Amino acid sequence: MFFPELIKSIKPSDRVLEIGPGGNPHPRADILLEYEFDSPDMAEAQRGYVYPLKTDKKIIYYKGDRFPFKNKEFDYIICSHVIEHINNVDEFVREINRVGKAGYLEYPTIYYDYIYNFPEHLTFVKYKNGKLFWMNKSQTSISSFQPVHHLFYETLRQEYFGLINDLKFCFFEGFEWSGNLDSVKTSNLNDLVFNILDIPPKPLSGSRISIIKTRFRNLLNKILNI
Repeated sequence: MFFPELIKSIKPSDRVLEIGPGGNPHPRADILLEYEFDSPDMAEAQRGYVYPLKTDKKIIYYKGDRFPFKNKEFDYIICSHVIEHINNVDEFVREINRVGKAGYLEYPTIYYDYIYNFPEHLTFVKYKNGKLFWMNKSQTSISSFQPVHHLFYETLRQEYFGLINDLKFCFFEGFEWSGNLDSVKTSNLNDLVFNILDIPPKPLSGSRISIIKTRFRNLLNKILNI
């Protein structure tokens, strides 16, 4: 999860479900829901090759499209970096709406998969105008660029995270919802990008500040010596 600070609406008395917690469940989650994959290798790939889940919290495994819970059983649902793995987002969102009253959703944007194109990611997702737009990656020609994506994908495996840390504000998106979460399947890429992307100036690191100060002193010395 890249934006835990966006989770603001959980009340002390709320019953909280986390879907697909990976190796690090949210501390406020009461119940964890995990999909039962066909093999350990598939499970490892789907959780992003992070360490296996170890927790004292209750874990429930399920198969198929329906969650094993009653209607509106949870006050809040956390679902972080799961929905991009889902082939039919409408069905998944219907189940979230059925068992939950509110929640938090986080996922990579199309910009992230345009560079890294994780094979486990099946869907592009974007929240816009109060709706969750989605498109299957198979609807696009992105797979034809796999030889290019391979380089960037391998940089992540070697822990080159600088680009992600610098651009997480456009590589990932998270938001809280309440009531019903609306999803819309789209064939228009414009629904999956930011309308306005406000890119803030990159913060100066210590080395960059030192270089700027040195250049300023050199310039000042030249002016004073004229």
